[in-house]
Amino acid sequence: MSEHIIKTTCPYCGVGCGVEAVIEDAKAHKIKIQGDKQHPANYGRLCSKGSALADTVSREGRLLYPEIKGRRCGWEQALTHVASGFNDIIAKHGRNAVAFYVSGQLLTEDYYVANKLMKGFIGSANIDTNSRLCMSSAVVGYKRAFGSDTVPGNYQDLELADLLVLVGSNLAWCHPVAFQRIRKAKENNPKLKIVVIDPRDTDSCDLADLHLPLRPGSDVSLFNGLLCYLAENNKLDMDFIEQHTDGFSDTLLSAQSEAGNVRHVAEHCDLPEPDLRQFYSWFAQCDKTVSLYSQGVNQSSAGSDKCNAIINCHLATGRIGKPGAAPFSLTGQPNAMGGREVGGLANTLAAHMELDNPEHVRRLRRFWNSEQVADQPGLKAVELFDAVASGNVKAIWIMATNPVVSLPNADFVKQALQRCDLVVVSDCIASTDTTAWADVKLPAAGWSEKDGTVTNCERRISRQRALFPSSGEARPDWRIICEVAKHMGFDEGFNFNSAAEIFQEHAALSAFENDESHGIRDFNLAGLCGLSERDYARLQPVQWPVTDRSGHGVARLFSDGRFFTPNARANFIPVNWRAPVNAPTAAYPFILNTGRIRDQWHTMTRTGLSARLSSHKPEPFVEIHPKDADRADVVDGGLALLESRWGSMLGRVHVTSKQKMGCLFAPMHWTEQLSRCGRVGATVNPVVDPYSGQPESKHTPVRVSPYIVRHYLFVISRQALTLPRFDYCVKVRGERYWLYHLATKTAHDDIAAWARTLLPANTPGRDPEWIEYRDTSAGVYRAAQLGDEQLQSCVFVSSHWQLPDSGWLQSLFSQGRLSQAERLSLLSAKPPKGQADVGRTVCACFNIGEQTLIDTIEKKKLTDVDAIGRCLGAGTGCGSCLPELKALLG
Repeated sequence: MSEHIIKTTCPYCGVGCGVEAVIEDAKAHKIKIQGDKQHPANYGRLCSKGSALADTVSREGRLLYPEIKGRRCGWEQALTHVASGFNDIIAKHGRNAVAFYVSGQLLTEDYYVANKLMKGFIGSANIDTNSRLCMSSAVVGYKRAFGSDTVPGNYQDLELADLLVLVGSNLAWCHPVAFQRIRKAKENNPKLKIVVIDPRDTDSCDLADLHLPLRPGSDVSLFNGLLCYLAENNKLDMDFIEQHTDGFSDTLLSAQSEAGNVRHVAEHCDLPEPDLRQFYSWFAQCDKTVSLYSQGVNQSSAGSDKCNAIINCHLATGRIGKPGAAPFSLTGQPNAMGGREVGGLANTLAAHMELDNPEHVRRLRRFWNSEQVADQPGLKAVELFDAVASGNVKAIWIMATNPVVSLPNADFVKQALQRCDLVVVSDCIASTDTTAWADVKLPAAGWSEKDGTVTNCERRISRQRALFPSSGEARPDWRIICEVAKHMGFDEGFNFNSAAEIFQEHAALSAFENDESHGIRDFNLAGLCGLSERDYARLQPVQWPVTDRSGHGVARLFSDGRFFTPNARANFIPVNWRAPVNAPTAAYPFILNTGRIRDQWHTMTRTGLSARLSSHKPEPFVEIHPKDADRADVVDGGLALLESRWGSMLGRVHVTSKQKMGCLFAPMHWTEQLSRCGRVGATVNPVVDPYSGQPESKHTPVRVSPYIVRHYLFVISRQALTLPRFDYCVKVRGERYWLYHLATKTAHDDIAAWARTLLPANTPGRDPEWIEYRDTSAGVYRAAQLGDEQLQSCVFVSSHWQLPDSGWLQSLFSQGRLSQAERLSLLSAKPPKGQADVGRTVCACFNIGEQTLIDTIEKKKLTDVDAIGRCLGAGTGCGSCLPELKALLG
């Protein structure tokens, strides 16, 4: 490996793509990113977010030094303050009065010491993680069925299958590289059938042979119906059922009691009966079936049961542990799996041991040499913040996550933190919706500065390697945690000098008493025990378990028909449909579904730094079916107010027939830092699955109404602006500019005078120039500010939401002097004759706009996406834009 090329792992979704960072200027944090062609998770492919990592490693917005009550302090003062604060509260109120809320963005080594401190030495299990919000129902499903939290298959199975079933997963946007792997498999095997089960018609349907837009929340009935169909048509693997499973008869009887008739299931799920029969027939015929499920299944008050309904069908057909056959949960975060390994959830112990197993507790006490190991479950995410609000939890340490945005009922979370005696936040970003309520802020290393391991969806452990030293006074999370532990008096268990030493202990614990005489556990890294610093530095991607017998890892588990239950048999779990807890009402008639979009990640602290990632969907939005839009009196492109019993948000209306009637979709990413009133989490109901504690983020009753204001406007400026308070305000990063979408209910009689105050006063150049247009009777004002013969800023105001498209104006900030023709065209927002307007970005990988694509398609008479790729490159990167390219072709 060249000293200028560092192999590391992408910090976004659970696919776990290998990345090569070419260091061009270490001092300036200038790098070039490319996919690692040797990494088995992606073989060189990267999505738009991974490809744009170079845009996100600057020091902009970084938290660079510790702070107490908003004032800079030294590390020793900060550590003493945190440690004494925790110790004092424990002494007065008990160990359960403190809590940690951690993140799938942490590395495994960070996660390990955080869990060790809380469960092993403080002695409370009050440590939970934002992974609770994305995959905890999948964990329950696996553990109930297999006796362990074990993903049985791998990515290669996607290429070996004859049937792929995507359930509640917009793979094209949320796991793009895995989706492109499926696209290639479909090209190589045209007989491969793909079924998408999702209320929304997402971009993942681009590959689907069949789309089943089921009624939200009806997944259990659909898969119970499938189990009954398999039984009726003699498509069960009775040998596998009898030799390797328990509970089949009860499970089938339970399914038959509610879903024995295909017609009844079709009516209940709101599906055409022929389509449902087609899916059932394909599943019955295809021995090689992989079911891929994600947040549409997990984020439900019945999420655990949905997972088991899917697994039941795989167990009934013996489609597990075989090439091309697996129930495959797709995790949302880069290290949600690593957090599961170390016991990052409040109801588990490290190394896949269990809090409700006294022998596991005793084993951990022996290994950690601590009598304080917790033996009772702690508070799960939503109930943890309920306890903060009630005062039962008086101190909380939040690490690498932003719960004021991401948790349901998010305004309540904000209020809880306001009431908390001690709020500690360790983060790499200075200003987030959560750090705003921190008593102590601790600067953590960012992705490009962290060293450790992560584990992806298929159990593959990969190294994340630092590209640069930590910025300012930032430290790795593991070091911060260890220092706090030592300041609390726990010197003995936290004397680690490197991430490698922590990994050594993590591996040793996984192998400790993990044999026939003590009971075999699925998670075992015995083959990696005792790695030297040098070996750790060179560690190659490997799938656990890694034992002395399987030194290169294990691709698939359960191929021998043995599971991690006491009798080594898998369990069928009887499940019945339960309606979502909160049903639509006359006051709140729509069902709100939340989720990710293609080019953004979580709360945008990283992806929001990239201009090209911010251009595809620049504002928070609400998708609605055309008939529902008429019913609600909202119009495409206008602003809408979404209200639930818990809160509200504002978003731009997207009217689309791809949205199921009665249902709305809004993305999860926007924060108060980037969008006033754009936090969808404020509207989401706080109901959780009774087994997993995972929130029901896909089913909140809401109402939607037009949001009418007096003035709509956008401002573009080379400088970031400090604006007065607007009712609607979205801040978008551009290439050498900032774009602000704004709206206000406040009337301004002198629009020109008001609008000009929004623009920078310190225009460069000797003779700054203003170009203006106004139509007072129509409430229209437009102005451009020029300096040094360049466009410095502009403002467009209207009494109507339909402002001119700003795409061409944005492009002017990346060029030098304006031509006379461009100056004359500024206030029309349309390019002069002969100059192209690229339009909104469609392909983020190559920054190609819609108008460029349309013009090229027409001029060169292109008829397919391959031709577009050859001409412009669009669609040849991550491939996420291919459905949009097809739509442009007509």
